[in-house]
Amino acid sequence: MLTGKVLIIGGSYFAGRSLVEFLLNQGEKEIFTFNRGNIPLNLKGVTEFHGDRTSCGSIREGLPPLNWDVVIDFCGYSAEDIESLFHGVSGAIRHYIFISTASVYDHSAMPPLDETAVTIKSPQPELGDYAGYAFNKIKAEEYLRAICREKSIPWTILRPSILYGPFNYAPRETYFFDLMEKDAPIVIPEHHLALFNFIFVEDLSAIIGKCMETNKSYDQVFNTVSPEFLSYKKFVEILGLISGKPLKIIQKTVQTIMQERIPLPFSMDHHEVYSGDKLQKAFGFKFTPMAQGMQKTYEFYRFLKEKNKEKGRLLNGCL
Repeated sequence: MLTGKVLIIGGSYFAGRSLVEFLLNQGEKEIFTFNRGNIPLNLKGVTEFHGDRTSCGSIREGLPPLNWDVVIDFCGYSAEDIESLFHGVSGAIRHYIFISTASVYDHSAMPPLDETAVTIKSPQPELGDYAGYAFNKIKAEEYLRAICREKSIPWTILRPSILYGPFNYAPRETYFFDLMEKDAPIVIPEHHLALFNFIFVEDLSAIIGKCMETNKSYDQVFNTVSPEFLSYKKFVEILGLISGKPLKIIQKTVQTIMQERIPLPFSMDHHEVYSGDKLQKAFGFKFTPMAQGMQKTYEFYRFLKEKNKEKGRLLNGCL
């Protein structure tokens, strides 16, 4: 495992936090994070710096002039974000790992999509508030490659698919967990044609660790995806397995689900599946089975829920 100074842009919650905890258990290295400071880590062995990554001046003021063995960027959402960081960091960067997204691909192509698949060429207005998300990620990737080439800095781009696990702030698995806890029915599409694959957050952390270890990751793009392809039907079967109780499942047409504004978090009418063969050939990585990763995620969800209940009882007792 690589030693030296590791700078994590983000690092306070979900995927960033998972990586910090992974690295703390892996070898001798100095771990630094840079974020707005809204969610302090307060972990021994981690130095936290605060500032605005979109501002060169804030980065320059917030980070000491150190040389970084690797920079891992979880929250670069545009070319301007990458530009600000490179112009704001005073020290040298020896390897830059950028966390992009598998959403950058044009899903009209034949799945599973590998790293050579066509990417989108414009924003996606049909996605509403997220219309520019994937397009801006592509622009960030392009700028990153160009500036790293100019500065002779090795880069790695990881494109995760649907990310799940403890501390997930996106209402994906927790949407279903909430229904399960209330014994409420779970609505899924009646046609199980749409397939998707996931990535457990702890697997993403371990893959980043692999990329830090070897120059096989240099100047490469990797889809970061589990090889398990799931439908909504298979997904809820796993939920029933980990909960240990029968779930109330209602099947409806995609049109009805959309009309009733049921907020299902995954694709209902087209595949979102990706090939991780390139990553497997490079590292031979063993992914966590979906049932095992979701079990751990569900247990963490219930732990937090009970912890919040206890907190509420203590607060009520003080009033």
